[in-house]
Amino acid sequence: MSIDDKIVRMFLETRASKVRDIVILPAIQLVTKKLISHLKNTKEHGRIYNGDLNGIEVSIIRSLVGCPNAAVTVESLKRCGTRAIIRVDFCGGIQSEKSPVSIGDILIPNLSYCGDGTSPQYVMKYTSELNKLKTLPNPIPIIQELKSGNQNLFISEPDKQLKDLLREEGTSLYPEKVKAVDFWTTDALFCENELFIKSLKSIGIQGIDMENSIIFLLSKLFDIKAASVLAVSDLPGHSKYDLFNSNVIHPDMMKGINKAIDIVVNSLPKIKSLVGV
Repeated sequence: MSIDDKIVRMFLETRASKVRDIVILPAIQLVTKKLISHLKNTKEHGRIYNGDLNGIEVSIIRSLVGCPNAAVTVESLKRCGTRAIIRVDFCGGIQSEKSPVSIGDILIPNLSYCGDGTSPQYVMKYTSELNKLKTLPNPIPIIQELKSGNQNLFISEPDKQLKDLLREEGTSLYPEKVKAVDFWTTDALFCENELFIKSLKSIGIQGIDMENSIIFLLSKLFDIKAASVLAVSDLPGHSKYDLFNSNVIHPDMMKGINKAIDIVVNSLPKIKSLVGV
């Protein structure tokens, strides 16, 4: 057994040959179950569910929440020869007077600020390969004193062709619901206080999640096409639909994730052509 095979067996609990070229990567169980319910000819191999979606062979793998978990999964997929990763899940939306975001909207990331702790470790390891990454000053000092963390932040981006394909398909299906926006990726879901949200607003961020940055970063490093289609589940800082300050569940929340799944399923034949499989 090779080292790569050992890593795949350890973390995906199956052989590399069982992983398809196109991988759909949810983080939470609810979304994973919804995706699996759409599969035809479903076969389970360890943590992987294989089957057909819209006539295209795919693997569905739950990454679990957060950048450390997502990094382990993408490292494993590198060793499987994966060609494309499409992340489908929920995200937080940040309101803007110029461009409103509502629960149930579909956000497609243009880029993600690496506000997590995993991405900087990879930048240190692969300095020569990742020295072209864009950086911007951390926006938090605009609003409050920065007592820890990085003064400058790296920015990771999805594959442009895959992102544009998903955005075009989404706009065709749900023209009033799909928005391409900038994201912030965080490790600390429970630290999204009012000052933090104001900091993100100051640089025009409208989406917040816990996996985008490392998935985009590693996919670029490993020559895998990656993009995300995310449904807004809550509005941090909003009095009525803040995850931690309200027990109200918006009726459009589940409609949003169903739309996100529709967009990916309808895009799969074009994604197959894009990645040449």
